[in-house]
Amino acid sequence: MVIEILRLMGGYDLVGLLDADPALWGSAVLGVPVLGGDVLLTEIYQQGVRTAFIGVGTVKSSEPRRRLYEQARYAGFKTAGAIHPRAIISPTAKIGDGPTIMAGAVINPDASVGDNVIINTGAIIEHDCVIGNHVHVATGARLAGSIKIGDGAHVGMGATIREGIRIGRGSIVGAGAVVLHDVPDFVLVVGVPAKIKRGVES
Repeated sequence: MVIEILRLMGGYDLVGLLDADPALWGSAVLGVPVLGGDVLLTEIYQQGVRTAFIGVGTVKSSEPRRRLYEQARYAGFKTAGAIHPRAIISPTAKIGDGPTIMAGAVINPDASVGDNVIINTGAIIEHDCVIGNHVHVATGARLAGSIKIGDGAHVGMGATIREGIRIGRGSIVGAGAVVLHDVPDFVLVVGVPAKIKRGVES
């Protein structure tokens, strides 16, 4: 999906992908070759490539995506923002570094989105929301106004969060959940209304 967004945006030559799975090395994704593992980052930078994108999603944990983002930045890369032309972003919204914003996503006035965030297909981020770094807002999730989402949290597909709610760092809102009360750090909440099911490893 990120490859297609970058192609729609234009301005990038996609030279290759890196993947931790050796079984994928030498294959291709949408015509883009998988060159090898992440250890090649420094070598590719030395060859003159200066921009990278993060193609890893976050279902159970944002940590793999965060680590890759920080590894690429440490190696000297700028991170590309992949913003679909059919996303709707208010001119007063603030978007951080290296986002992935899918088709049909809506980010409304005075919302703030952190670094390395995924706003998936059809997700709605209402006015004055504050989305932390490395957050994934999944397909069709709906965030009412003035919500705060902590770093590394995951909001599941089709979840609904009432206005003014705070979702803690590293927490997971399950798919289809309806959140009516603040959620502490590092827990999983599920159901209608959402309740804490268990802790999440930090």
